[in-house]
This record gives sequence, structure tokens and C-alpha cells, in this order.
Amino acid sequence: MLIIEIIKSIVYGIIEGITEWLPISSTGHLILFEELFWKSSNNPDFFELFRVVIQLGAILAVIFFYFHKLNPFSPKKDFAAKKLTWEMWFKVIIACLPAAIVGLPFDDLLDNYFYNFPTVAIMLIVYGIIFIVIESVKRKEPRINDISGLSYKTALLIGAFQLLALIPGTSRSGVTIIGAMLLGCSRTVSAEFSFFLAIPVMVGASLLKCAKYGLNVMQGEAAMMTTTEIAVLLIGMMFAFVTSMLAIKFLVGYVRKHDFKPFGYYRVILGIILTLYYFVFK
Repeated sequence: MLIIEIIKSIVYGIIEGITEWLPISSTGHLILFEELFWKSSNNPDFFELFRVVIQLGAILAVIFFYFHKLNPFSPKKDFAAKKLTWEMWFKVIIACLPAAIVGLPFDDLLDNYFYNFPTVAIMLIVYGIIFIVIESVKRKEPRINDISGLSYKTALLIGAFQLLALIPGTSRSGVTIIGAMLLGCSRTVSAEFSFFLAIPVMVGASLLKCAKYGLNVMQGEAAMMTTTEIAVLLIGMMFAFVTSMLAIKFLVGYVRKHDFKPFGYYRVILGIILTLYYFVFK
């Protein structure tokens, strides 16, 4: 039983690590995996916690991959470079405000109503088509080719786009990349800012979920995590970290030479598969 749970955790971590950063919706892939291979759990509260906290592994990969760029205290940076790093973090914080003010209070409610096959399938297809259309239309040359050229107003608007990701299947990275590109950012800037924006958003969501779980345990509404569950969580996070490193490296290299159209086609195909599965087997 332990081996089976560990294997599930490894696969879940791999799926999370790959799909969290590529604009193809981690939720769309994970909901299919949960349905086919991880339908039940002896501790539903733990699984809800696992689903969110495993993202910390993915976040650690971003921090590790971009540590120098994210670190305002690096001795290798001069005063001007440190100033630009602090400004970047302020832009990230500004961009997080819409999610903090609007998103967090309604996150669980929206998950309860929309974390399902039909919604995820529709969002996969809709945003897949949007990616295809955006990349098919001839656009002006991007005017923002570095995060230092990103204004606070533009950062806030990108954060507003992130609210669309409250609907499962949308893809947080997908909508922030789309939003940034529509606002004049290059593909590289759009992808990197999307990565950085995920750090406070996902860390905050994980901490809130941990606090909620701990409160439920103290009130007797949830069971303490077993040794097996702790092992499953840590292993899942580890594999999410490793695969996230690979996915981030791939996407950073990919966007320098290619557009996002293939991801759009992939989303549409996956959305159709989920729709067919829902109507045939559900």
C-alpha cells in the first residue's frame, strides 16, 4: 500500500512540476490523474492539503533557478543592480494585490463549484484557442524586453489577468503570459514575470492551506498526518522540484525562438479528450 501511494505521489509530482510552468493547465492534467488513479483517500483533508502544498516543490525550483536574479542582497551585484532587483520585487508584490484582495477569499468557493471536468475542459479549449489566435495575428514588436522596463501599472494589470486563473483549467502561467504579451511584453519577459509572480501567490496559498489544516486538526475536524502521508507529501514535493527545473529550463529556451501556438493546440486537444471522457465514462 505504501509503495502504491509513493508511486502515485511521484507521478503527481512529475505532472505538477511539468504543467505548473508550461501554459497548459496543471489542473487539467491533475484532475484527469486524480479521476483515473487517485479517486479516493483515507484522509480527504490531507489530500486537499497535498494538492496545494506540493506546489512548494515547484516554487523552490523557480527560486533555485533564478536565485541570483531574485536576490537583492547578492554581493555580485552593484548598487544599481540591487536597486533594480528591489524594484522587480515591488512590481511582483503590486501584481499580487488583485489575487490577494479578490482571489484568496473566493478560492475555495470557486474550487468547490468549478473543479470539475466540464469547466476544466471548456477553459482548456477556450484559452487554447486564444493562444492560437494571439500568435496568429501579426503583432507589433514588443516594447518591453526586460522586466526593468515593466511599469508598476503594467505589473498590476498582469496581476489582474491572473484572477482569470481562479477558474480551474485556465492555467495561471497561461493567463499571465497572455496578459503580459497583450500589454506589450516579449515572450521571455512574459514567461519570467509569470514565474516570479507565482512565488508569493503559491507560497501564500500553501501557508493558508497548512494553517487551515492545522486548525482543523486542533478542532478535531481533521486527522493528524500519518508517517506515510508525510513521506508521500515530501516525495511529491521533491519530484515536483526536479521536474519544475527541467520544465522552466525548457520553456526559457523555447520562448527565445518559438511562439506559444503549439501549447494552444495541445490545450484544445486535451480539452476535447476530457470532454469525451466526461460524456462517455462519467
